[in-house]
Amino acid sequence: MSRHRAIYEELLKEIRSGTYQPGDRLPSEAALCERFDASRITVAKAIQTLQQDRLVMRRPGSGTYVERPEQVASMQFGLLIPDLGTTEIFEPICQGLMRSPVAKAHSLTWGHSDPGVQNPEVVADQLCQQYIAQRVAGVFFAPMEYTETSDRANRRIAATLERAGIPVVLLDRCVERYPDRSNFDLVGIDNQRAGHLLTRHMIQAGAKRILFAARRFSASTVEQRIAGYREALLAADRGATFAVVTGDFEDVAFVQKMLQSERPDAIICANDATAARLMQTLLGLGVRVPEEIRMSGVDDVRYARFLPVPLTTIRQDCLEMGTVAMGIMMDRLNRPDHPVRDVLVKSELIVRSSSGMPQSVE
Repeated sequence: MSRHRAIYEELLKEIRSGTYQPGDRLPSEAALCERFDASRITVAKAIQTLQQDRLVMRRPGSGTYVERPEQVASMQFGLLIPDLGTTEIFEPICQGLMRSPVAKAHSLTWGHSDPGVQNPEVVADQLCQQYIAQRVAGVFFAPMEYTETSDRANRRIAATLERAGIPVVLLDRCVERYPDRSNFDLVGIDNQRAGHLLTRHMIQAGAKRILFAARRFSASTVEQRIAGYREALLAADRGATFAVVTGDFEDVAFVQKMLQSERPDAIICANDATAARLMQTLLGLGVRVPEEIRMSGVDDVRYARFLPVPLTTIRQDCLEMGTVAMGIMMDRLNRPDHPVRDVLVKSELIVRSSSGMPQSVE
């Protein structure tokens, strides 16, 4: 959890417990800096988040005061997350949605699909129609990936909800391919920065031939990570060549061919799931990680540290992503003409054994 988020959570707990009653003045920022041993910027960000959640009000020249809870009509929001249960990052995002203070008076629904239907695109279409029929106040949508038709299905669902007048907040990824942009608010991380950080880390580790590995038809976020990968190689000014490989990394013959043609000494994987599959194949072929090939992923899923060689990765604050998404949905309902925005939550490089560098303290 980020430092400002920890301060926010502590102040929120005190407001909810009654330590600070409606109308009470919070301690000054200077006092909070001393209490939490934090910078003025960090404390100000925590206060700003409380203000965005309508829990406090700043009065210029006077201070920050606890607001009286608003009496608002209960609303229902739909969750359209086809990968829920198969992609680990979405469970904490949903927890963040439910934990958001502004969600307290409202409800989230997962909808119900035909149990005999296995195609995620058909399931997503069914949920879309359900939410329209239920007249939900808004939909949180995590676009699908890994099929040839997923991009088309994502755009169709988003357009259907838009025509129905239902606000949409996108989770983690856009329905359009990078660098194009949709008409919907989005909460995620800076994926280009993530790709750049991982590549720079591998360069600092001494890697000379860095390859980027991704599954076919991956989400648009992967294109942004590839852009950061290329950017970092160019910034290194070593005449580096780019090598992006897509395919099935559990296919031993495919991986052998990749190793023979590309001869990588480091592989940046589009996500941790891809890294886990590839690592198992490499180890099965007798390739030593990180002695012969350094590896990294993105997401920091729970099993990343428990792989045969603990995985260097980019950690996303998924809980905060959900909390922020709910706030953005409420802003969109209150200000429907407000410009569309991308809100990027904090991510950080977590170094473990797979890249052969000194490890992060966890």
